[in-house]
Amino acid sequence: MYIQVGSRGKGRRAVGPPPPCPSPAGGRGDDGRAACRPISIAPNRNARGGGTPSSCVPSPAKRGRDREGGRRPTKAGDPPVTVLAFDQLLTAAGWQADVAVTVADGRIAAIGPAAGRAVAARHAIGVPGIASLHSHAFQRGMAGLAEVRGPGADSFWSWRETMYRFALTMTPDDVEAVAAQLYAEMLEAGFTRVGEFHYLHHDHDGRPYADPAEMAVRIAAAAETSGIGLTLLPVFYAHAGFGGTPPGDGQRRFVSSLDLYDKLLGGARRAVAALPGAVVGVAPHSLRAVTPEELGRVVDLAGTGPVHIHVAEQVREVEDCLAWSGRRPVALLLDHAAVDARWCLIHATHMDADEVRRLAASGAVAGLCPITEANLGDGIFPGAAFLEAGGRYGVGSDSNVEIGVAAELRQLEYAQRLATRSRNVMTRPGRSTGRSLFDAALAGGGQALGVATTGLAVGAPADIVTLGADHPALAGRSGDAWLDGWIFSTGNAAVDCVYVGGKPRVSGGRHAAREKIAARFAAVMRRLAG
Repeated sequence: MYIQVGSRGKGRRAVGPPPPCPSPAGGRGDDGRAACRPISIAPNRNARGGGTPSSCVPSPAKRGRDREGGRRPTKAGDPPVTVLAFDQLLTAAGWQADVAVTVADGRIAAIGPAAGRAVAARHAIGVPGIASLHSHAFQRGMAGLAEVRGPGADSFWSWRETMYRFALTMTPDDVEAVAAQLYAEMLEAGFTRVGEFHYLHHDHDGRPYADPAEMAVRIAAAAETSGIGLTLLPVFYAHAGFGGTPPGDGQRRFVSSLDLYDKLLGGARRAVAALPGAVVGVAPHSLRAVTPEELGRVVDLAGTGPVHIHVAEQVREVEDCLAWSGRRPVALLLDHAAVDARWCLIHATHMDADEVRRLAASGAVAGLCPITEANLGDGIFPGAAFLEAGGRYGVGSDSNVEIGVAAELRQLEYAQRLATRSRNVMTRPGRSTGRSLFDAALAGGGQALGVATTGLAVGAPADIVTLGADHPALAGRSGDAWLDGWIFSTGNAAVDCVYVGGKPRVSGGRHAAREKIAARFAAVMRRLAG
């Protein structure tokens, strides 16, 4: 499928899907090297980090078993069917050995024994892909550019001024290129869906583009180029502080009226209509940036879609909210909005005990961004208390200063250890910490991004990440110990192949279109640096 994109309706071009994995006959990637490796039961020493001997193309040994190596012929009008096999697979029912996953129309149609099945590919270890539930894609372009200390004490607020200046430089082409690079990196790290909290809307002077959703169109194009699942969350942003404080000049590309936001939201829905499994929600930016009346109007526009909001990220935000309303931010939100399972409260770092209890009871997801929160010096989420209260959480890459499923989960746990001066905090007695973190992020991320069924079960999206069984951090382990090794001992180097909707997007740790995407990103960064 193709969607038309272009700045202000000019120079529009077709952006197609990412290149598929090479053909069974052994095609090559953009750099001339083989992008997918043949199946073998011996370790493949050429894989990144000593990865598994798996492949996202049909095995030569299997090709003769049916015409398409695990892609069964179907009746006219039926979706094509692909079968993937795994020595060990973490399903919704737990770890299962020697299983085959049948994929039809991007979803899991069946999970059963692999014996005797013709398969498109076989892997050693498979786990569900999880979501980065909170991302500002354009900020990937400024990663590392705010690490010089200013004349005074640096903080979130000084970082924000740097971010505003960077945002003012970007064109729609820049945003698309940076987002595509980010999304390819996310896939290589094991994220299979992203929640794009999208607030860079307007032209450099603050006026809407001819298509108010131009920037959302570019985000959709980047998702299509990379193949990542997308939940697009257009942001409503109207004020600079509590009580309707007028926005500053640095915020001019973010600010919209409610009428303009309604048009932008409609354009965003059209932009993602061709993307498989895409979801659109709403994102009132924060209690600082929307009035209570505006919050209600924006939530009404969500329909049944998810609702995301920044809240209580900074101590100063809590103090300002108390001064304005007499209530803390999370308490104020819970008092005046019907917060339920559709909602995701991003950060919620600074809560008192009553707020922790009430947020957990609401069924909403706490959207934690451990690496960004550490980078910005935000503070530490009350994880142990929230877990004890039965709260739900997921993780997001937020400012995208570093991209990694394992890195986010590891940072979350390590921050809790530092705060409590103890070990194995975000888990229950007798359970693997890695498995507990992974399960929580899987369920919470899916809920927050509007995915009805998460994990590897019949009816769920066929979003699967394979790990390298012969990676040194995983060798000789089994079951949940693989997750502990991935999260606490290796990281992205253990990721081998990644499927989104059953389609191979990463093989041998490399995105299928990495070279083209990276070249475009590098050109943008050189121009911005000049």
